[in-house]
Amino acid sequence: MNKGIKIVTIGGGSSYTPELMEGFIKRYDELPIREIWLVDVEGGKEKVEIDLQMARRMWKAAGHDVEIYATFDRREALKDADFVTTQFRVGFLNARIKDERIPLSYGMIGQETNGAGGIFKALRTIPVMLDIVKDMKELCPNAWLINFTNPSGMITEAVIRYGKWDRCIGLCNVPVISMMKEPEVLGRKKEDLIYQFAGLNHFHWHKVYDKDGTELTQQIIDAMFDGKDVGLPANINNVPFFQEQIEEMKMIPCGYHRYYYRQEEMLAHCMEEMHTIGTRGEQVKETEAQLFELYKDPNLDHKPEALAKRGGTYYSDAACECINAIYNNKKITMVVSTQNHGAIPELPEDAIVEVSCILSGKGATPLAFGKLPSAQRGWLQCMKAMEECTIAAAVSGNYGLLMEAFALNPLIPMGESAKRVMDELLVAHQRYLPQFAEKIKDLQQTVQIKDTVVNQLRKEEQAH
Repeated sequence: MNKGIKIVTIGGGSSYTPELMEGFIKRYDELPIREIWLVDVEGGKEKVEIDLQMARRMWKAAGHDVEIYATFDRREALKDADFVTTQFRVGFLNARIKDERIPLSYGMIGQETNGAGGIFKALRTIPVMLDIVKDMKELCPNAWLINFTNPSGMITEAVIRYGKWDRCIGLCNVPVISMMKEPEVLGRKKEDLIYQFAGLNHFHWHKVYDKDGTELTQQIIDAMFDGKDVGLPANINNVPFFQEQIEEMKMIPCGYHRYYYRQEEMLAHCMEEMHTIGTRGEQVKETEAQLFELYKDPNLDHKPEALAKRGGTYYSDAACECINAIYNNKKITMVVSTQNHGAIPELPEDAIVEVSCILSGKGATPLAFGKLPSAQRGWLQCMKAMEECTIAAAVSGNYGLLMEAFALNPLIPMGESAKRVMDELLVAHQRYLPQFAEKIKDLQQTVQIKDTVVNQLRKEEQAH
């Protein structure tokens, strides 16, 4: 690859783009990048232009001759790409706010990737991602797709199962944060520890060992209940787990398990925020506005510290390291979403799981975790079935299948209220759910969205 590497980032107007640039700059000696294309939609024009100028300043300050482009023409960008990264949000943050507020208005968890909101984020995103894959098959058939777009596991499964594109790896920053913080509480360095992750995206558990094979998981559990920071993403409220439960499972659950193990308390916190400082999406909207004001500074040529306030911080570094591992056949261990291939024996061979893998020139090779205890096996099988129904509904626009996904989701108490949440979300996201167009047309005759903020967002969108 003497010609240099061509990177395409779809969702180039994201507030994470400076971190992505930083990651590539740090690895330039190993990743001889020739050009980077930032792709976005017309609605993201202002942000992608700010990111473009910021990225150019960063590369200039680093002293590397890399061409940075921005475009709204995805096909123009994808031609002969080596790696495609995805970090976009269909419907922008307003869509996330709807995903949060509509379920909460019925007393249900409203969250970006969990519960009803997570299902609807998948419904909006999967058709777009499959269109991207169609273009890649034509324009860059040898490229790798490195996906961070949430819900990352479901998106990755849709790409591989329905898009028939197996050169795809899903990423998440949650394992990264754990592996950065946990060594500190043990008084060790990350490279001195062995991590073993198993589960689904935003729904995994892990164990930790030292180089001699001595298990250290219990020490981290002890630190967790001593109040030490063992790596909780900024977007998750720190409701403590029940100690007896964690002691029994002898594994460390990811931060998102709080929505399932402490659903009552997490719901109460979400409700309180909605009625005071706003939902997480509303908070992020403010944070993003502040970040882009910083990015506008013509003298700023490095990632600002304020970016750490965003819940997905550190993801971009993982994306760059994943690309580095593939390009240079590094054979390093990373936690990614990929096909199971027996790593978790209780799930199908071709199911997408989030597990520890060896990353090399052939992509991700999952490491076997072994049989899970009954409770974790049950959770995973239920959640995987929910994901499969969600993905199939996103592809087909099948209303009954969507209802099956809702019924399977542990954060949705199924009944008349859940159906109302589902119907309101369908109507609220009409613009981004063409596969459900016929059903939405029927629902519009009877469905009234009761949340005033959501109705105001819809009026603003219609005005534009």
